[in-house]
Amino acid sequence: MPIHTLDLFCGAGGSSQGAVQAGAVLVGAIDAWDLATATIKSNHPNAAVFTQRLGPRSRPDESLVKRGVQLLLASPECTNHSVAKGSAPRSEESRRSANYIFNYIQDLDPKWVVLENVVQMRDWHGYDPLIERLEKMGYGVTPQVLDSAEFGVPQTRRRLFLLCRRGSAPEPVPLPKGVAKKAARSFIDLGTKWPSRILYLPGRAKATLARAERAIVETKAEEPFLIVYYGSDGSGGWQTLDRPIRTLTTLDRFGLVTWRKGTPFLRMLQVEELKAAMGFPATYRFEHGTRRDHVKMLGNGVCPPVMEAIVRHLTAPPSTGNPFIGIRPRDKRQIVEIL
Repeated sequence: MPIHTLDLFCGAGGSSQGAVQAGAVLVGAIDAWDLATATIKSNHPNAAVFTQRLGPRSRPDESLVKRGVQLLLASPECTNHSVAKGSAPRSEESRRSANYIFNYIQDLDPKWVVLENVVQMRDWHGYDPLIERLEKMGYGVTPQVLDSAEFGVPQTRRRLFLLCRRGSAPEPVPLPKGVAKKAARSFIDLGTKWPSRILYLPGRAKATLARAERAIVETKAEEPFLIVYYGSDGSGGWQTLDRPIRTLTTLDRFGLVTWRKGTPFLRMLQVEELKAAMGFPATYRFEHGTRRDHVKMLGNGVCPPVMEAIVRHLTAPPSTGNPFIGIRPRDKRQIVEIL
């Protein structure tokens, strides 16, 4: 029987798409951004999609209660947990958005819950109380950090997942066997389909040129490479195409440098390339909003292949010998790093 699924803080639908690829049926999705909800509705027209800012008093629409939800997915706001926020003050209201799932759990009584966020969420003072409250509601909770590159996605993207099952904690998601890590080269168009400009243009930022010049020194002659165009980077500001791309963000982070007759050219990665870097299928459409909006949706998203693996694992018949049963939340925070 298909597993009815609701996706809270759904964004453009990465988690939803992963669950559907695992055989679930998306019955509902909720997000505050109208362009994101329009995107998920375009790709999942049979789902009831609500444009709504969730809060402490939010409760599921009666139509969702009637349909029944066995699987609840949620990706609460992550900006105020993330290191990408820098030294800017944190919004406690934003970080508390993870608690807005509890009314939905209470009213829908799903068998499984998956909460996704950046790994820095574990440092939030509300993290342990969040797990404790889930446990009091009858769920066993297994926190696990997963890297999308281990699931055939050509991007290194580590995220925290709280895997919850009513009655007992699920075992950690096993890493796929025999899945080679995909390099950035696998999704990048090295031709001239997308316009590019000469790297050494007047007015080009000095930091951009410095990153490119470091790469030129360290790579083979006229070898294409990626540079970090926006944002800070602790790895020299560039990378080769022969490894997964580093984590995508909500800004145009990566530029591609290619060569023509000895002259380096630079262009930003395009939405179709970023979509592939997130593991979305080619048929998934981003047609609402501007290019900048699409980049933001993708940078905020969940990689579908990772959620697909999680949902397949959670909904499979349970096995025995779960090492997480009976372990307290603070112990779980330590164990998650050795998985």
